[in-house]
Amino acid sequence: MPLSPDGLIQFLKTVHPYDSLNAARLTALAPKFEVIHAAAGDKIYALGAQMEGLYLVHHGEVEVFDENGMAVSILGPRNSFGERGLTRDGIAVTTARASAKSALLLLPRADFDALMQAEPKVARFFDRRRSDGPAQNSLATRRVADFMASPPVTCSSGLTCQGAAQLMRDHHISSVCITSGDALEGILTNRDLTEKVLAKGLPISTPVSQIMTRDPLTLPSSAIASDVLHAMMEHRIGHVPVVDAGRLAGIVTQTDLTRLQAMSSAEMIAEIARAPDASAMARVTARIPALLLQLVAAGNRHEVVTRLITDIADAATRRLLALAEERLGPPPVPYLWLACGSQGRQEQTGVSDQDNCLMIADEMQERDAAYFEALSRFVCDGLNTCGYVYCPGDMMASNPRWRQPVGIWRQYFEGWIKTPDPMAQMLASVMFDLRPIGGTASLFTGLQDEVLKAASANSIFVAHMISNSLKHTPPLGLLRGIATIRSGEHRNTLDLKHNGVVPVVDLGRIYALQAQLTPVNTRARLEAAAETSALSPSGARDLMDAYDLIAETRLKHQAGQIRKGEAPDNFLAPSDLSDFERSHLRDAFVVVKTMQSALGHGKGMMG
Repeated sequence: MPLSPDGLIQFLKTVHPYDSLNAARLTALAPKFEVIHAAAGDKIYALGAQMEGLYLVHHGEVEVFDENGMAVSILGPRNSFGERGLTRDGIAVTTARASAKSALLLLPRADFDALMQAEPKVARFFDRRRSDGPAQNSLATRRVADFMASPPVTCSSGLTCQGAAQLMRDHHISSVCITSGDALEGILTNRDLTEKVLAKGLPISTPVSQIMTRDPLTLPSSAIASDVLHAMMEHRIGHVPVVDAGRLAGIVTQTDLTRLQAMSSAEMIAEIARAPDASAMARVTARIPALLLQLVAAGNRHEVVTRLITDIADAATRRLLALAEERLGPPPVPYLWLACGSQGRQEQTGVSDQDNCLMIADEMQERDAAYFEALSRFVCDGLNTCGYVYCPGDMMASNPRWRQPVGIWRQYFEGWIKTPDPMAQMLASVMFDLRPIGGTASLFTGLQDEVLKAASANSIFVAHMISNSLKHTPPLGLLRGIATIRSGEHRNTLDLKHNGVVPVVDLGRIYALQAQLTPVNTRARLEAAAETSALSPSGARDLMDAYDLIAETRLKHQAGQIRKGEAPDNFLAPSDLSDFERSHLRDAFVVVKTMQSALGHGKGMMG
């Protein structure tokens, strides 16, 4: 049955991003679509072909294949495809075939390009590349929702002044909001208790309703920090409740503004460098979630956020090493403390355990073992106190296996490379992410070069490492959506760590191994792989864009949890994302799966 103009417009109104267009734009756009009918098995376009335009499934089903002939998507009605090729150089990067009788809408390339230029919302939807715009991090740009205390401490108007004072004492706060249900009635501060109760000799049993400030000045969570500052200066107040649609959502104090301006990784590192013990450091590292929230809210790129957070862990480690030497005396021989895992890659987020090891100069004598055992235990215990919990796999310098002379470490790597069994693959994967933190760095420099050269020259070892890296797969379901965890505590969520960033981390490690690249950070590895032709420019660009989106989605998820007062984790419910966000995230997973497929088929050099 032919598709009428009105029917086409009504259909487009149900498809994102066309549903964001105004009526005039949509009416003008609709006639530009061409209707294409395809029988089951018909090829829509082939890999490497010039793209005719953007495709949209009206009804039927289309299957999309990567360069190795592996299916990466099965698309149904209202799904678009072909935009990756269009937004690059106009060349198809996949193959599309109708898997059932289908009707497709084709928007010719010229009309697609014109729409992208005219409509920013459409451009943002179809162009999945990350913007490198500057981050904003000042009182003029920070939204109140990103740093307010939520939920605020509240009480009823019938509570006594003594009860309110006890409430503030117990929560270490200087004010309490008086509410009726979700509605704000007033606010009571420490100053009110001093000037209106103590100074006037009122009994402590006086209800807060008699002294509270009724109908206080409020701001919405969409306000910016400078709005709060101006309100406080103009009205001479130190507390501003945050109210949205008549509902109390949070509160901002002068202390919050001061903390917002003072919060920085540099200040935290300075405090750690002066800390007398692990407990003092723990009070600093406890502020890392707030720092993460601030950095994400300010629009910083994910590699900047994780680098700054990792710098704090590095500083804590070096301070603990210094404190250990103060307690134990100078080391009998040179040593080097190294981090692996996310700290080694400088990719720590709000959820991190510790992974580390110790390399000791080969001049070490048997009598020296006790010193390094005590030093390792002191540092690992201190890191645990600071919130970097013990590694579940015991991959820490406190384990004698990971506290050895350089010669033993050389034997470890030689053994893993010569006999790449599953355990060797796992250990090698971790150890290829080693990064010196404190001590004599030269103990590792020569070893790193030797290991990279030997490993890259052993084709069997590389093949095993590739096979091991492909065990972490993106959470893709063929039928249009994203595959979630099916059972257990995290049912119906995505694991943005193991099925999101880890597959890209594994790919970056393989590219570095194949090309003997020394960077340890994942994004730095991808950039270096592109520069050395270990990865094609287009493949690197696609993979970095995909990685950026996945990593930033993970950080935004953690920041959202911190904002709600929850402990951050890596498990995101797709229902928490908009259709726009889910579409982009799924496309990112498709890119990662495609690159894994290329690597698995011996095409790791190709994009």
